[in-house]
Amino acid sequence: MQHTLRRCLTMATIPKMRCYATLPHAPEPNQKKQANNNNRNELPRLMDFPEIIWPSALNTIKNWITVQFIIRPYFDSEFQIKDFIFGAKQALQVVSSKLTGGDLSQLQDLVSADAIAELKPVVSKLSMTQRKQLEINESDIYLSFPYQIGIIFDDANDKLQKRWVEITMVFHVMRGLSEMRERGEEIPWNMGTMPEYQDKVFICNYRFKKEFTAGQQSDWTINVANHFRAIDLINESK
Repeated sequence: MQHTLRRCLTMATIPKMRCYATLPHAPEPNQKKQANNNNRNELPRLMDFPEIIWPSALNTIKNWITVQFIIRPYFDSEFQIKDFIFGAKQALQVVSSKLTGGDLSQLQDLVSADAIAELKPVVSKLSMTQRKQLEINESDIYLSFPYQIGIIFDDANDKLQKRWVEITMVFHVMRGLSEMRERGEEIPWNMGTMPEYQDKVFICNYRFKKEFTAGQQSDWTINVANHFRAIDLINESK
């Protein structure tokens, strides 16, 4: 059984870091003023993790194989990715609300200690305007998908092999989406590229981890939590 698992796991990949080009000259006065205003609203990196925006076709195939041939046969026969995504959306709303409030001590049962230690100094320096940008309403999520599903093994103990499942989720959010739907407004499919919506569109990368060691199963915890705006990434690349 272990040999079968290891053959499947060799297909796992790690997302690559992006690189940005730097501007070769100083901005004009008007551009500088606009940039200063944008900088006050721009969210800094919450954690050191590469921003993920779109799904990977290759990863999607690997994820299906991992769920069908590893997780369900060997770890959890009742695991369903749609149920996981439903719970992940709820977790995103809860965690984002706590981040907005700035009290990370309330996240101890949801977020790993290492992640809290990395988030705390960043969140404490955010302005109230920036913190408000962190809060996510589940009903404002218009796209969500698992970018990568991976398995981690620890063979340090010969008698007991420790194992975990780790799932990186991507959420696309537009503030006020639920209100637009209630008003019966038509939602443009390409709203993320439209100037009037760009300040309202946010992307969240959350990574969930759960132990599936025999007799030592745990709850899902979050070890990565990142929020950013696509428009900020575009501006950084100019």
